Amino acid sequence: MNDDDYSATELGSHWFERPAPEATPDRVEGEVLRFGPGVTAAALRRAGDSPTVVEIWHGTLPGVPAPRPARSRRPWRYAVAAVVLVAVLLFLAWRQYGPGVAVRDVTVGVPGPGLDCDGTADVVGLVRTDGRPGTLTYRWERSDGTRSGTLSEKLARGQKEARLHLLWTFHGPGTHRAVARLVITSPSTHSAAATFTYDCD
Repeated sequence: MNDDDYSATELGSHWFERPAPEATPDRVEGEVLRFGPGVTAAALRRAGDSPTVVEIWHGTLPGVPAPRPARSRRPWRYAVAAVVLVAVLLFLAWRQYGPGVAVRDVTVGVPGPGLDCDGTADVVGLVRTDGRPGTLTYRWERSDGTRSGTLSEKLARGQKEARLHLLWTFHGPGTHRAVARLVITSPSTHSAAATFTYDCD
């Protein structure tokens, strides 16, 4: 081939091999900041070989219920129960140890207006109360100058009457106007009397 006859042939640009451009990185080197309600395992895998992965999130993970706020206690409920309990205890203590029996009325009576020879008069004192339990103390006084010692009568709860008896026996002939007096000394002072006649000819 003769060098003088050689001529260059112009080739299209597509025949030339040009160096391939440098590959563009498919990730950015540095810190990856993720914000949101949570980071799943897949997101962590996608982070690959990043030098630093900083996960910042707020709230709770999906599917996890938020904690309920603590229910406020209502101490007034316990206060009401305590007041009721104290009131019941006070009532029971009052019934057991509170004020005792109170006397409302005292009367004295005999079976009839007169007594025959060698007879015994059954003098009855009737004491009316308020029905509380307690003890009455009393004595009998007779018109012949004698009196009994201090006597007592125990009353049960709900008992509103107490009958107190004095047996007075007479002997021999004669006529005597008799007076029997009942004196209540506690829980309060009361008295009542009855009169009858002993007549033996």
